[in-house]
Amino acid sequence: MQAAVLLHDLPTGTAERTPRARALKGGERVLDYATLTDEIARMAHRFSDFGVGPGERVAVWLEKRVEAVIAIFAASMCGAIAVPMHPGLKARQVAHILSDCEPSVLVTGRARLAALGLGEREAPAGARLLVIEGEEWHAPIPTPAAQLPRPVETAPAMIFYTSGSSGPPKGVVVSHRNLVAGAGSVAEYLANTAEDRILAVLPLGFDYGFSQLTTAFLVGAEVVLKDFLMPHDLLATVARERITGLAGVPALWARLAGCDWPEEARGLRYITNSGGRMPRAVLERLRSLLPGTRIHLMYGLTEAFRSTQLPPEELDRRPESIGRAIPNVEIAVVDDNGRPVPPGVPGELVHRGPLVALGYWRDPVRTAERFRPWPLDGEGAAGRRDIAVFSGDRVVADHQGFLTFLGRADAMIKSGGYRISPEEVEEPAYEVAGVSAAAAFGVSDEELGERVVLLVETDDGVDLAALHEALTVHLARELPAYMVPREIVILNEALPRTPNGKIDRRSAREAWLGPTPEAGARGTS
Repeated sequence: MQAAVLLHDLPTGTAERTPRARALKGGERVLDYATLTDEIARMAHRFSDFGVGPGERVAVWLEKRVEAVIAIFAASMCGAIAVPMHPGLKARQVAHILSDCEPSVLVTGRARLAALGLGEREAPAGARLLVIEGEEWHAPIPTPAAQLPRPVETAPAMIFYTSGSSGPPKGVVVSHRNLVAGAGSVAEYLANTAEDRILAVLPLGFDYGFSQLTTAFLVGAEVVLKDFLMPHDLLATVARERITGLAGVPALWARLAGCDWPEEARGLRYITNSGGRMPRAVLERLRSLLPGTRIHLMYGLTEAFRSTQLPPEELDRRPESIGRAIPNVEIAVVDDNGRPVPPGVPGELVHRGPLVALGYWRDPVRTAERFRPWPLDGEGAAGRRDIAVFSGDRVVADHQGFLTFLGRADAMIKSGGYRISPEEVEEPAYEVAGVSAAAAFGVSDEELGERVVLLVETDDGVDLAALHEALTVHLARELPAYMVPREIVILNEALPRTPNGKIDRRSAREAWLGPTPEAGARGTS
């Protein structure tokens, strides 16, 4: 029987077939598949020497660089669970994730340690520090290492932290099978081959960003790592590196659509969009700029990776659609009671198949709410393969199975491809003197999908202009850039409450979007 393919088998398998093919470029470093595999194996044995065993966590908080890739795949190779963290997170979000996942090792850099207020030898509680500029990272393995454990394909491989509709970020646990099957699905509909050169500009702590690695390594393509700075800088990289594939979110595409593309950058074979609807004007501008490029519009959620894609051939007929189910995926549309609805009737999107995650880290209650039996099997469907994820997204299907996204069923904000909990924005706002209540929500935005708006209730006698300035400064310091409200509104009236006294965000949002609310001061941060 052929052994199941695990996450780290993607690069190592290609190394066996084409060891000298280029695998990864980051900065000035270029690694072929043989060298990448050697580096991964060396670090896996380093983790093992640290005492990291199967199921333990290895947290990685780095910018997009070769060392981050090595650490993530090395965690897989030693049977551990990799936890990549978005490089733009601030200390409070990082502290929450580290407390929640309790890593055995934290891989990071000196500058990031300083941001946490830690020295190079001051590890977060329970974690061993591995600093990439330090001697331990580069030191050879002192003794021959024992055979590394090999997990089963259904074992957890990674935890992606993503915001929900309430509370701090939650960890979505994905298996080796999820990641490998997802790579295969995407490579199939994008027709990826070893000839591709894929530019990775999205964060590796974002499942869509990380999938650029898995898809490339599966087929033996090369990945070029790039932290996004300015549009012209990215386009120069596309031209210089002869990039054939580029994944982005609506906010990125909106910025690139406004640029003059050099002729050398127009050789892209395909581009993809996920994380929100691409505005029609942006889509049409990109089509005119890149007439020979295939544009794939996709929909997905971290709990199930990718769910649907609209083939480029359908863009003219269905530009507003999110497409149909991708390979290895089944999609149903159900009503509030979990019963399938016919074409033309709105309902909740439900996803089944090998891409469905294992659940939420150490949260069986929330897992049971979101991961439930596939509705078309009836009551009592058993086995992980029959567990589906209920997305919380409302869609409508046509008679050919093409879906149109209608909106969120909960309060979560989806901005620029990121999922943001309102409470993550509200919590630091309450730290500013003069704030008595706060409500954050998303409103439609052509570029971002949704932009974050924060309404603030305050006491009588507060200097509204000074409070607005204090909020602007504090939130910019405490939140990642994508969470910072685009508008901060100071009210001179009470925010609406539910009968049990909770802030009613939905009513607050409706009042703000309706007739002009009575606001003491309004400004944009």
